[in-house]
Amino acid sequence: LIARRMGKRVKGEAREARYYSAYDIKPKAKAAAPKPPSFRASLTPGTVCIILAGRFRGKRCVMLKTLASSGTIVVTGPYSVNGVPIRRVNPAYVIATSTKVDLSSVDIPEKFDDAYFKTTKAVKAVKKADEDEFFSAEADEKAPAVSEEKKADQAALDDKLLPVIEATPMLKEYLGALFTLTKGMKPHEMKW
Repeated sequence: LIARRMGKRVKGEAREARYYSAYDIKPKAKAAAPKPPSFRASLTPGTVCIILAGRFRGKRCVMLKTLASSGTIVVTGPYSVNGVPIRRVNPAYVIATSTKVDLSSVDIPEKFDDAYFKTTKAVKAVKKADEDEFFSAEADEKAPAVSEEKKADQAALDDKLLPVIEATPMLKEYLGALFTLTKGMKPHEMKW
């Protein structure tokens, strides 16, 4: 009893755990709700943009709308002018120019949302192939074909956009021209 009162351990009694935290650990705060994405003020429907990366880099396109759920923008070439289809683009990979297209007479369907652009991937069985099968012509797989619905949507949108674009002189040629930088051009001094 005397040893226990003095803070010493009696023989045969279990030792106390000695844990000293090295840092003052604060309890984790609850995660805040995700904020909706904010878009640059220059990215408004009808703005002519330059795509900076990807398959269509250097192409000019018309911005149609913003998708707040994914933080992307919907653009089109139009396809009949420069080959850029209706697609989602990350606004970080786009330069907004000062050129505008009046989209007040163009009805942009509400169905152009994230679900519309989601790709459907067919489940493929994984098989081991020998060298002959790997290099055979039959093994070459084509890219998935664009659905008839998307082709019809593109054609309908192009039919609405082309009269608006052709009303402005030289706009169709401007959209069809590829954007490039050459020696001596300073992007930070350009007026977009």
